[in-house]
Amino acid sequence: MLQKIAQANPVLYYSGLISFFCGVLALLMVLMTDRQVMGINAWIKPLKFFLSIGIFNWTMALYLSYLPAGRATAIRWYSWMVVIVFFIELVIIAGQAARGQLSHYNVSTPLNGALFSLMGVAILTLTTWTAVTATWFFKSNVPQELHAGYWWGIRLGIVLFCLFSYEGMVMARNLQHTVGAPDGGEGLPLVNWSKKHGDLRIAHFVGMHALQVLPLLGYFLLRRPAEIIAAAVVYASGSLWLFLRAMAGKGLG
Repeated sequence: MLQKIAQANPVLYYSGLISFFCGVLALLMVLMTDRQVMGINAWIKPLKFFLSIGIFNWTMALYLSYLPAGRATAIRWYSWMVVIVFFIELVIIAGQAARGQLSHYNVSTPLNGALFSLMGVAILTLTTWTAVTATWFFKSNVPQELHAGYWWGIRLGIVLFCLFSYEGMVMARNLQHTVGAPDGGEGLPLVNWSKKHGDLRIAHFVGMHALQVLPLLGYFLLRRPAEIIAAAVVYASGSLWLFLRAMAGKGLG
């Protein structure tokens, strides 16, 4: 699979590889430093973002490799957009961690506010352009080497990824991800999702990872379109339930 990705889309392949390498560096920083932001190690957030962005790059590189050759130019433009957006995002997140500052929802100074706004514009660009790629899959027939369940898993996985990416605008509007209390406090290890209060990051995370879950279900288990569509409805409903639960201020505890 990695050979296929590297050959079909070296831009996203090497971008993902660099993200994983930087994730290892961030893990070393977690182990070597004790600087904290909001009560947790400052390098936990860069670690999570480096790993998730590496996964996204390789995931999209694989899916895009199935599209017809006529999409090659559009795919190239999209791939470089992904690299630029995530470069901006990760430089800001890692830079703010090094400064001991929050990267998200931080408008405490003009500089911090400008950096947060820049990240918002970058991610909105990525999400909207990724939504455009979904139309490419809906307009393309199922490739001969694939089956329909997998293809529909890719289509619907991208759609749900974009929908729950846009959920981030709710957090940006609130300037926090917790509902019913300030950000911070006791949370689950690593992800730090709140146990006592609503946390919008949970639905954000689960919904966005439909990008991997639905195609995997379509590849290994659900071979017919009707089956994967039903699974997507259930998955979306569960993610929406997590969102509504968080908005009601209910935590995991």
